[in-house]
Amino acid sequence: MELDPDDPRPPYQQVAAALRAAILRREFQPGEQLPSQNDLATMFGVARMTVQQALRIVRDEGLTVSRQGSGVFVRERAARPAGLRPHIERIFEAETVTIDFVGYTSETLHGAITEPLDKIRSGRLTPREIRLRVLLPDMTRPLALPVAVSGDEADSARARARMAAISTRHLGAIRDSVEELQDLGLVRSATVEARVHGSAPLFKAYILSNTDVFFGFYPVREHEVRDGDDRLATYDSLGKDAELFHYADDGDAESLGTQFVAQARLWFDSVWETIATKATS
Repeated sequence: MELDPDDPRPPYQQVAAALRAAILRREFQPGEQLPSQNDLATMFGVARMTVQQALRIVRDEGLTVSRQGSGVFVRERAARPAGLRPHIERIFEAETVTIDFVGYTSETLHGAITEPLDKIRSGRLTPREIRLRVLLPDMTRPLALPVAVSGDEADSARARARMAAISTRHLGAIRDSVEELQDLGLVRSATVEARVHGSAPLFKAYILSNTDVFFGFYPVREHEVRDGDDRLATYDSLGKDAELFHYADDGDAESLGTQFVAQARLWFDSVWETIATKATS
């Protein structure tokens, strides 16, 4: 399992990618113990410290668990939801950062990028270029969600207006915080583009640097919301309850991860270039 000398990624990232692919392809079964750090170092021809860094990555992704005195094991739950934030922080270590996001309001995207943006301001991260594309539902149109439980269109319009205000607030904060980095001279280029479409918000996806996708379905729930002094019963997509699952392009054209990433990119670009229109907020 030698590393590719032409791969621009650091050795620890290459080792992590190989371990991730082996786990997702079930070369290591749920509950199975991974080889020791010394054995992995020998297998990949790297230092033990490199293996430790790689193991930390797959652990943070929720793929493995360490047991004191026993070693590192593949998690029993093969479909365990993956952690997004460690991956977002890592892509900000590169010179060029690209994130394509499709979802409900971009509230979770705003929260996920706050820490790495703070690290850029403090000089701890130094990307040269940041490009974000945000694809959101158009709340000025009648949509399947959110909708009033009563079925009254006036109440449904109020529910959509409420979500539009939330979306505008978080998208504006993302624009301000990202574009400020270019104004301050901390990055060479920083852009945030947003477009809207007429589909109901049923899932969210983050496409990170065109190599990793975090995807999750929004559960639909009856949800009572506050609208001014009134309470409004709605059927709504609950974004914070979406469990995200990680798919990575591991370089193997036949692997599920590589194919999912390719299809996610194709889907995003197709909607972006056809039925999506520029967001006015």
